[in-house]
Amino acid sequence: MRIARTYLFAPGSRPERFAKALDAGADAVILDLEDAVGVGDKAAARAAVADWLSPQRPVLVRINGSDTAWFEDDLAACARPGLAGLVLPKAERPEQIAAARARVGADVPVLPLIETAAGIWNAHAVACAPGVQRLLFGSIDFQVDLGIDGEDEELLHFRSQLVLVSRVAGLLAPVDGVCTAIDDPERIRDEARRARRLGFGAKLCIHPKQVAPVAECYRPTSAEIDWARRVVAADAASGGAAVALDGRMIDRPVLLKAREILAGVTDTAQ
Repeated sequence: MRIARTYLFAPGSRPERFAKALDAGADAVILDLEDAVGVGDKAAARAAVADWLSPQRPVLVRINGSDTAWFEDDLAACARPGLAGLVLPKAERPEQIAAARARVGADVPVLPLIETAAGIWNAHAVACAPGVQRLLFGSIDFQVDLGIDGEDEELLHFRSQLVLVSRVAGLLAPVDGVCTAIDDPERIRDEARRARRLGFGAKLCIHPKQVAPVAECYRPTSAEIDWARRVVAADAASGGAAVALDGRMIDRPVLLKAREILAGVTDTAQ
C-alpha cells in the first residue's frame, strides 16, 4: 500500500471542487467540514460531503471538534462507504478517538490533528489509542494556542516531539502542517524539505499548486538513489564482512538507511 506524502484539503462547502481535488495528484484528499466552512454553511457542507462519499472515490473527512455542536452530526453523515479516514481536529484525549470510532466504525483509520498545548502534552496517549493511523500537526492553530510568533525554530521542539511520539507508538511518520503560501513554490519546497529532515513523512496542502512541490521533496534524489544502490551492492559483495564505501564504513544503520531510500523509490513509483 502506498504511503501518502501529500494530503490536499478541499472545502466541504464547495462540492464543485471535490473532483478537481481528486485529479490534483495528491496521495489523499481531505474534504473539510471544519475551518474551511463558515458557521452558516455547516449543514449544507455536511450534506454535500455525505452525498459525495463513495467507495469508487474514497476520501478523508475533517469533521468539527468533539467540543462543538456539529460533532455528532458530522460523524453520522460520514458513517458510510467511501470514508477512507477521519481527520479529528483539536485531538487531546484518547476518549475523543474512541467516541469517533464508535460512530463511524472501528475499521476506519483516525488521523488526529495535534494543534493545542494539551494535544502535545498528551500526544503519546493519543497516538497509542486504537485506530490511530498517524498524527497531523496543526501548526497554525498551535501557534495561536501557545502565543508563538513564528513557525520555524519556534516550533522545532514540538515538531520533533511528534516525530518521536509517532516512532515510539509505532505509527507512520507524522504529517506536517500547511504552508500558507500558494504562489511561492520555493517556500513550499523549503517547508517540505525541513519537515522531511525532521522526520515527518508527509505534508498537508491547502491548494493544488502545492501538491507537486511537496511530492518532489519527498522523492529520493538521484544522488541519494545512486548512493543507496552502491551501499547495498557493496554490502552484498562483502559476504557479511566489514566493508567501506567512499572512505566510510558500512554498518547496519547505514545499510538500513540505504534500504529505506530504495524502498522510497519503489513506493513513490507506484
